[in-house]
Amino acid sequence: MELKRVAVFSSKPYDKHFLDAANSAGGLQLEYFENRLRQSTMKLTEGYDAVSCFVNDIVDRPVLEQLVANGIRMIALRCAGFNNVDLDAARELGVQVARVPGYSPESVAEHTVAMMLSLNRKLTKAYNRVKEHNFDLDGLLGFNLQKSTVGIIGTGKIGLATMRALSGFGCKILCYDPYPSEQAAALGEYCDLERIYRESDVISLHCPLTEDSYHLVNENSIAQMKDGVMLINTSRGALVNAQHALDGMKQGKIGYLGLDVYELEGDIFFRDLSGKVLHDDVFALLLSYPNVLVTGHQGYFTKEALEEIGQTTVANLQAHFDGRTTGNEL
Repeated sequence: MELKRVAVFSSKPYDKHFLDAANSAGGLQLEYFENRLRQSTMKLTEGYDAVSCFVNDIVDRPVLEQLVANGIRMIALRCAGFNNVDLDAARELGVQVARVPGYSPESVAEHTVAMMLSLNRKLTKAYNRVKEHNFDLDGLLGFNLQKSTVGIIGTGKIGLATMRALSGFGCKILCYDPYPSEQAAALGEYCDLERIYRESDVISLHCPLTEDSYHLVNENSIAQMKDGVMLINTSRGALVNAQHALDGMKQGKIGYLGLDVYELEGDIFFRDLSGKVLHDDVFALLLSYPNVLVTGHQGYFTKEALEEIGQTTVANLQAHFDGRTTGNEL
């Protein structure tokens, strides 16, 4: 029986390692492209039976129409988010889209807490000082998380894992989600967003990107926050209006900013741009601030998470070709 061919876009060596391990039985013929899937790379999909995409691939109606024209009716996302896919068009065109709904939520939760601690205790500044044999502590003052109020926006798997981690520090945890859970209620107090903005020393975003959550952090919401608030986003870049966040930092409203995602990250993250000029003035200015910590969408990047992504992606593809469902279909 001829193997089904799958074009894996936005792939890196680590993607190949974990996907090949998950496909060890050889049920699929996986071929890897570092290119991102978009209209300009559609030629690469010719001759394949399915494609696999990541967070910054553009799967809009024109791309979907071309995939169908090439005989492809399966898209296996290697992520939980799907805001980069036109699902209405996919359904209309008969293209099945499956995702990886959960992969080691602790990986993102632990990265979130690492960003909080790094910003609070100014670890990057301290590291650079000591490398230069400067052991002065002036300018490195932090605060105890144990006495802080942390607002968690979004109490799904990752938000819940973050709450569990923070409960060990003895934080007072406030949380918000349109769909409350008993598990989260046992760790924190549900309240409205206004109270989270008003009372939180630290605010961490863990919600999906929807029409309602787009630019959730904006000029109005920032104005309601405590002076010097710490804001962390390890969820979706467009939850934060970057220009408004920058303005909030200039005004002293935001005292610390940690971003593992960025609204316009598509042409920046997962690439080596060292030695090149960034053409995003807002992002470049944010990087220049000493109280800003940016990581390149690496919150998910642990061995356990990549193993789960590989296994679930291969299972989704095999189920499609076998005429089965996994429950991961959108």
